[in-house]
Amino acid sequence: MHESVKDYYGKVLQSSADLKTSACCDASSMPGWLKPLLATIHPEVTEKYYGCGLVAPHLLEGCRILDLGSGSGRDCYVLAQLAGAEGQVIGVDMTDEQLDVARRHLDYHAERFGFANVQFHHGYIEQLDNLDLADNSIDVIVSNCVINLSPDKDAVLREAYRLLKPGGELYFSDIYADRRLSDALRQDEVLYGECLGGALYWNDFENLARRHGFLDPRLVEDRPLEITDPAIAAKLGNVRFFSATYRLFKLPELEPACEDYGQAVIYRGSIPEAEHLFQLDKHHAIETGRIFPVCGNTWRMLQDTRFAAHFEFIGNFDRHYGIFPGCGGALPYDMGETATGESPCC
Repeated sequence: MHESVKDYYGKVLQSSADLKTSACCDASSMPGWLKPLLATIHPEVTEKYYGCGLVAPHLLEGCRILDLGSGSGRDCYVLAQLAGAEGQVIGVDMTDEQLDVARRHLDYHAERFGFANVQFHHGYIEQLDNLDLADNSIDVIVSNCVINLSPDKDAVLREAYRLLKPGGELYFSDIYADRRLSDALRQDEVLYGECLGGALYWNDFENLARRHGFLDPRLVEDRPLEITDPAIAAKLGNVRFFSATYRLFKLPELEPACEDYGQAVIYRGSIPEAEHLFQLDKHHAIETGRIFPVCGNTWRMLQDTRFAAHFEFIGNFDRHYGIFPGCGGALPYDMGETATGESPCC
Protein backbone atom coordinates (compact mmCIF):
# COMPACT_ATOMS: atom_id res chain seq x y z
CA MET A 1 0.00 0.00 0.00
CA HIS A 2 2.97 2.37 0.31
CA GLU A 3 3.02 3.29 -3.38
CA SER A 4 -0.75 3.70 -3.50
CA VAL A 5 -0.72 6.05 -0.53
CA LYS A 6 2.22 8.04 -1.89
CA ASP A 7 0.43 8.50 -5.23
CA TYR A 8 -2.82 9.48 -3.50
CA TYR A 9 -1.21 12.14 -1.31
CA GLY A 10 1.51 13.18 -3.72
CA LYS A 11 -0.28 13.24 -7.06
CA VAL A 12 -4.04 12.67 -6.81
CA LEU A 13 -4.83 15.16 -4.03
CA GLN A 14 -4.13 18.80 -4.72
CA SER A 15 -5.72 20.15 -1.52
CA SER A 16 -7.76 18.88 1.42
CA ALA A 17 -10.90 19.75 -0.57
CA ASP A 18 -10.14 16.76 -2.82
CA LEU A 19 -10.68 14.27 0.02
CA LYS A 20 -13.91 12.29 -0.32
CA THR A 21 -14.57 12.02 3.44
CA SER A 22 -13.69 13.87 6.64
CA ALA A 23 -11.87 10.82 8.01
CA CYS A 24 -8.46 12.45 7.71
CA CYS A 25 -9.52 15.15 10.15
CA ASP A 26 -8.65 14.54 13.78
CA ALA A 27 -11.20 14.44 16.58
CA SER A 28 -10.35 17.75 18.13
CA SER A 29 -11.81 21.13 17.39
CA MET A 30 -9.11 23.76 17.06
CA PRO A 31 -8.39 25.36 20.46
CA GLY A 32 -8.49 29.14 20.27
CA TRP A 33 -4.97 29.52 21.62
CA LEU A 34 -3.51 27.61 18.65
CA LYS A 35 -5.16 29.68 15.92
CA PRO A 36 -2.69 32.61 16.08
CA LEU A 37 0.15 30.11 15.56
CA LEU A 38 -1.48 28.86 12.36
CA ALA A 39 -1.55 32.41 11.04
CA THR A 40 2.26 32.40 10.85
CA ILE A 41 2.41 29.38 8.52
CA HIS A 42 3.29 29.89 4.84
CA PRO A 43 0.16 29.67 2.62
CA GLU A 44 1.53 26.85 0.45
CA VAL A 45 2.22 24.70 3.52
CA THR A 46 -1.37 25.20 4.69
CA GLU A 47 -2.82 24.58 1.23
CA LYS A 48 -0.98 21.27 0.82
CA TYR A 49 -1.95 20.01 4.26
CA TYR A 50 -4.48 17.20 3.76
CA GLY A 51 -6.53 17.23 6.89
CA CYS A 52 -7.98 19.46 9.59
CA GLY A 53 -7.63 19.99 13.29
CA LEU A 54 -4.29 19.94 15.05
CA VAL A 55 -2.65 17.46 17.40
CA ALA A 56 -0.81 19.45 20.07
CA PRO A 57 -0.73 18.48 23.75
CA HIS A 58 0.07 21.03 26.43
CA LEU A 59 3.49 21.83 27.86
CA LEU A 60 5.82 21.41 24.88
CA GLU A 61 8.33 24.19 25.55
CA GLY A 62 11.86 22.80 25.34
CA CYS A 63 10.65 19.38 24.19
CA ARG A 64 12.12 17.25 21.43
CA ILE A 65 9.10 16.33 19.30
CA LEU A 66 8.72 13.79 16.50
CA ASP A 67 5.82 14.13 14.02
CA LEU A 68 4.95 10.86 12.25
CA GLY A 69 3.60 11.56 8.77
CA SER A 70 4.41 15.25 8.78
CA GLY A 71 3.17 15.91 5.24
CA SER A 72 3.61 19.50 4.12
CA GLY A 73 4.96 20.42 7.55
CA ARG A 74 2.04 22.46 8.84
CA ASP A 75 1.84 20.77 12.24
CA CYS A 76 5.63 20.78 12.59
CA TYR A 77 5.76 24.53 12.14
CA VAL A 78 3.03 25.04 14.74
CA LEU A 79 4.77 22.66 17.16
CA ALA A 80 8.04 24.50 16.54
CA GLN A 81 6.52 27.64 18.02
CA LEU A 82 5.33 25.72 21.08
CA ALA A 83 8.70 23.99 21.56
CA GLY A 84 10.59 27.28 21.29
CA ALA A 85 14.25 27.92 20.62
CA GLU A 86 15.37 25.30 23.15
CA GLY A 87 13.17 22.58 21.64
CA GLN A 88 13.34 20.65 18.40
CA VAL A 89 10.75 19.29 15.95
CA ILE A 90 11.49 16.41 13.58
CA GLY A 91 9.08 15.57 10.78
CA VAL A 92 9.06 12.20 9.00
CA ASP A 93 7.16 11.54 5.78
CA MET A 94 7.42 9.14 2.85
CA THR A 95 5.93 11.42 0.16
CA ASP A 96 8.49 13.40 -1.82
CA GLU A 97 5.98 16.00 -3.03
CA GLN A 98 4.91 16.78 0.53
CA LEU A 99 8.49 16.94 1.81
CA ASP A 100 9.42 19.33 -1.01
CA VAL A 101 6.77 21.76 0.21
CA ALA A 102 7.83 21.42 3.85
CA ARG A 103 11.54 21.93 3.16
CA ARG A 104 10.99 24.77 0.72
CA HIS A 105 9.76 26.98 3.55
CA LEU A 106 12.26 26.17 6.32
CA ASP A 107 14.00 29.54 6.00
CA TYR A 108 10.68 31.40 5.82
CA HIS A 109 9.55 30.00 9.15
CA ALA A 110 12.94 30.36 10.84
CA GLU A 111 12.82 34.07 9.99
CA ARG A 112 9.23 34.39 11.25
CA PHE A 113 9.94 32.59 14.53
CA GLY A 114 13.40 34.01 15.18
CA PHE A 115 14.95 30.54 15.51
CA ALA A 116 15.44 27.37 13.44
CA ASN A 117 14.38 24.21 15.25
CA VAL A 118 12.69 22.10 12.52
CA GLN A 119 14.06 19.35 10.30
CA PHE A 120 12.40 16.93 7.91
CA HIS A 121 13.38 13.37 7.02
CA HIS A 122 12.25 11.11 4.21
CA GLY A 123 11.24 7.79 5.71
CA TYR A 124 8.53 5.34 6.66
CA ILE A 125 6.95 5.60 10.08
CA GLU A 126 7.25 1.83 10.57
CA GLN A 127 10.98 2.01 9.75
CA LEU A 128 12.15 4.68 12.17
CA ASP A 129 15.17 2.52 12.98
CA ASN A 130 16.54 3.57 9.57
CA LEU A 131 16.76 7.17 10.75
CA ASP A 132 19.51 8.58 12.94
CA LEU A 133 17.36 8.75 16.07
CA ALA A 134 18.69 7.38 19.36
CA ASP A 135 16.76 5.25 21.82
CA ASN A 136 15.07 7.21 24.64
CA SER A 137 15.66 10.53 22.87
CA ILE A 138 12.18 11.93 22.16
CA ASP A 139 9.92 13.70 24.67
CA VAL A 140 6.69 13.67 22.67
CA ILE A 141 5.64 11.88 19.49
CA VAL A 142 2.61 13.23 17.63
CA SER A 143 0.71 12.02 14.58
CA ASN A 144 -2.38 13.37 12.88
CA CYS A 145 -4.44 10.62 11.22
CA VAL A 146 -1.45 8.84 9.65
CA ILE A 147 -0.78 5.64 11.60
CA ASN A 148 -3.84 4.00 9.99
CA LEU A 149 -2.07 4.40 6.63
CA SER A 150 0.85 2.23 7.74
CA PRO A 151 0.78 -1.44 6.69
CA ASP A 152 2.77 -2.40 9.82
CA LYS A 153 1.24 -0.75 12.87
CA ASP A 154 3.10 -3.19 15.13
CA ALA A 155 6.38 -1.67 14.00
CA VAL A 156 5.10 1.90 14.40
CA LEU A 157 4.21 1.38 18.06
CA ARG A 158 7.34 -0.66 18.75
CA GLU A 159 9.57 2.07 17.33
CA ALA A 160 7.65 4.83 19.07
CA TYR A 161 8.18 3.13 22.43
CA ARG A 162 11.89 2.65 21.71
CA LEU A 163 12.42 6.31 20.83
CA LEU A 164 10.47 7.87 23.68
CA LYS A 165 12.25 8.93 26.84
CA PRO A 166 10.95 7.34 30.06
CA GLY A 167 7.81 9.33 30.89
CA GLY A 168 7.45 10.49 27.30
CA GLU A 169 4.22 10.14 25.39
CA LEU A 170 2.75 9.29 22.02
CA TYR A 171 -0.12 11.76 21.52
CA PHE A 172 -2.02 11.18 18.30
CA SER A 173 -5.31 11.17 16.45
CA ASP A 174 -6.41 8.35 14.18
CA ILE A 175 -9.38 6.45 12.77
CA TYR A 176 -10.86 3.33 14.36
CA ALA A 177 -13.65 0.96 13.39
CA ASP A 178 -16.30 -0.66 15.56
CA ARG A 179 -15.34 -4.08 14.12
CA ARG A 180 -12.59 -5.80 12.13
CA LEU A 181 -12.70 -4.95 8.41
CA SER A 182 -12.97 -7.55 5.67
CA ASP A 183 -9.99 -8.17 3.40
CA ALA A 184 -11.87 -6.54 0.52
CA LEU A 185 -12.29 -3.29 2.44
CA ARG A 186 -8.70 -3.33 3.69
CA GLN A 187 -7.36 -3.75 0.15
CA ASP A 188 -9.50 -1.02 -1.42
CA GLU A 189 -7.05 1.73 -2.47
CA VAL A 190 -9.52 4.62 -2.21
CA LEU A 191 -10.70 3.52 1.23
CA TYR A 192 -7.07 3.19 2.31
CA GLY A 193 -6.17 6.64 1.04
CA GLU A 194 -9.20 8.09 2.81
CA CYS A 195 -7.91 6.69 6.15
CA LEU A 196 -10.68 4.06 6.35
CA GLY A 197 -9.27 0.86 4.85
CA GLY A 198 -6.33 0.82 7.26
CA ALA A 199 -8.36 1.60 10.37
CA LEU A 200 -8.00 -0.86 13.22
CA TYR A 201 -10.84 -2.28 15.28
CA TRP A 202 -10.58 -0.14 18.43
CA ASN A 203 -10.11 -3.08 20.79
CA ASP A 204 -7.35 -4.55 18.61
CA PHE A 205 -5.58 -1.18 18.76
CA GLU A 206 -5.72 -0.96 22.55
CA ASN A 207 -4.40 -4.52 22.89
CA LEU A 208 -1.65 -3.75 20.38
CA ALA A 209 -0.62 -0.66 22.34
CA ARG A 210 -0.39 -2.65 25.56
CA ARG A 211 1.66 -5.36 23.85
CA HIS A 212 4.28 -2.78 22.90
CA GLY A 213 4.59 -1.30 26.38
CA PHE A 214 1.90 1.37 26.41
CA LEU A 215 0.10 -0.30 29.29
CA ASP A 216 -2.82 2.10 29.86
CA PRO A 217 -4.02 3.79 26.64
CA ARG A 218 -5.93 6.94 27.52
CA LEU A 219 -8.69 8.23 25.22
CA VAL A 220 -8.61 12.04 25.11
CA GLU A 221 -11.54 12.75 22.80
CA ASP A 222 -13.52 11.16 19.99
CA ARG A 223 -16.27 11.70 17.46
CA PRO A 224 -18.19 9.47 15.06
CA LEU A 225 -17.41 9.85 11.36
CA GLU A 226 -20.17 10.61 8.93
CA ILE A 227 -19.56 8.94 5.55
CA THR A 228 -21.25 11.29 3.08
CA ASP A 229 -19.84 9.93 -0.18
CA PRO A 230 -22.56 7.51 -1.47
CA ALA A 231 -20.16 5.13 -3.24
CA ILE A 232 -17.93 4.80 -0.16
CA ALA A 233 -20.93 4.40 2.15
CA ALA A 234 -22.24 1.58 -0.06
CA LYS A 235 -18.91 -0.27 0.21
CA LEU A 236 -18.73 0.07 3.98
CA GLY A 237 -22.22 -1.13 4.79
CA ASN A 238 -22.84 -1.07 8.55
CA VAL A 239 -19.26 -0.52 9.66
CA ARG A 240 -18.98 2.55 11.89
CA PHE A 241 -15.82 4.64 12.11
CA PHE A 242 -14.59 7.04 14.77
CA SER A 243 -11.91 9.68 14.92
CA ALA A 244 -10.17 9.46 18.28
CA THR A 245 -7.24 11.08 20.04
CA TYR A 246 -5.18 8.93 22.41
CA ARG A 247 -2.23 9.54 24.66
CA LEU A 248 0.12 6.63 25.37
CA PHE A 249 2.78 7.09 28.06
CA LYS A 250 6.07 5.22 28.27
CA LEU A 251 5.73 4.23 31.91
CA PRO A 252 6.63 0.57 32.51
CA GLU A 253 5.30 0.73 36.11
CA LEU A 254 1.70 1.18 34.98
CA GLU A 255 -0.71 -1.57 35.98
CA PRO A 256 -3.26 -3.41 33.79
CA ALA A 257 -6.17 -1.85 35.71
CA CYS A 258 -6.89 1.34 37.62
CA GLU A 259 -5.91 0.42 41.16
CA ASP A 260 -6.87 2.50 44.20
CA TYR A 261 -4.10 3.45 46.66
CA GLY A 262 -5.99 6.31 48.32
CA GLN A 263 -4.04 8.91 46.35
CA ALA A 264 -5.03 12.36 45.15
CA VAL A 265 -3.53 15.32 43.32
CA ILE A 266 -4.03 19.07 43.40
CA TYR A 267 -3.48 20.94 40.12
CA ARG A 268 -1.57 24.19 40.59
CA GLY A 269 -3.08 25.86 37.50
CA SER A 270 0.38 26.60 36.15
CA ILE A 271 0.25 24.98 32.69
CA PRO A 272 -0.03 27.69 30.01
CA GLU A 273 -3.42 27.80 28.28
CA ALA A 274 -4.85 25.50 30.99
CA GLU A 275 -4.89 27.80 33.99
CA HIS A 276 -8.33 26.73 35.27
CA LEU A 277 -8.57 23.09 34.16
CA PHE A 278 -6.17 20.43 32.97
CA GLN A 279 -7.69 17.71 30.79
CA LEU A 280 -5.49 14.63 31.06
CA ASP A 281 -7.97 12.51 29.12
CA LYS A 282 -11.69 12.13 28.48
CA HIS A 283 -12.36 11.03 32.08
CA HIS A 284 -9.90 13.20 33.99
CA ALA A 285 -10.69 16.93 33.91
CA ILE A 286 -8.74 18.29 36.88
CA GLU A 287 -9.78 21.71 38.21
CA THR A 288 -7.23 24.08 39.65
CA GLY A 289 -6.91 23.92 43.43
CA ARG A 290 -9.31 21.02 43.97
CA ILE A 291 -8.28 17.78 45.69
CA PHE A 292 -8.76 15.23 42.91
CA PRO A 293 -8.69 11.49 43.80
CA VAL A 294 -6.74 9.40 41.27
CA CYS A 295 -5.80 5.80 40.64
CA GLY A 296 -2.20 4.67 40.74
CA ASN A 297 -1.80 4.86 36.96
CA THR A 298 -3.08 8.44 36.74
CA TRP A 299 -0.77 9.36 39.62
CA ARG A 300 2.23 8.06 37.64
CA MET A 301 1.09 9.81 34.44
CA LEU A 302 1.30 13.07 36.33
CA GLN A 303 4.21 12.45 38.73
CA ASP A 304 6.61 10.62 36.38
CA THR A 305 6.19 12.89 33.33
CA ARG A 306 6.75 16.51 32.30
CA PHE A 307 3.57 17.44 34.23
CA ALA A 308 5.00 16.72 37.71
CA ALA A 309 5.95 20.29 38.66
CA HIS A 310 2.39 21.44 38.07
CA PHE A 311 0.77 19.20 40.69
CA GLU A 312 0.84 18.52 44.41
CA PHE A 313 0.73 14.82 45.24
CA ILE A 314 -1.07 13.32 48.22
CA GLY A 315 -0.40 9.75 49.36
CA ASN A 316 1.83 6.92 48.15
CA PHE A 317 1.64 3.26 47.13
CA ASP A 318 1.92 1.77 50.61
CA ARG A 319 -1.70 0.66 50.98
CA HIS A 320 -3.99 -0.83 48.33
CA TYR A 321 -7.79 -0.50 48.41
CA GLY A 322 -8.75 -2.54 45.33
CA ILE A 323 -10.02 -1.40 41.96
CA PHE A 324 -10.57 2.34 41.70
CA PRO A 325 -14.36 3.02 41.74
CA GLY A 326 -15.89 3.52 38.30
CA CYS A 327 -12.82 2.48 36.33
CA GLY A 328 -14.00 -0.94 35.16
CA GLY A 329 -12.59 -4.31 36.09
CA ALA A 330 -14.90 -4.50 39.11
CA LEU A 331 -14.72 -7.42 41.51
CA PRO A 332 -16.28 -10.34 39.56
CA TYR A 333 -17.53 -12.21 42.62
CA ASP A 334 -20.86 -11.81 44.45
CA MET A 335 -20.57 -9.72 47.61
CA GLY A 336 -21.94 -12.35 50.00
CA GLU A 337 -25.27 -12.96 48.26
CA THR A 338 -26.66 -16.48 48.53
CA ALA A 339 -26.52 -18.39 45.26
CA THR A 340 -29.84 -19.44 43.76
CA GLY A 341 -28.47 -22.75 42.48
CA GLU A 342 -29.84 -22.14 38.99
CA SER A 343 -26.42 -21.70 37.39
CA PRO A 344 -23.75 -23.19 39.65
CA CYS A 345 -20.86 -23.04 37.17
CA CYS A 346 -21.25 -19.56 35.62
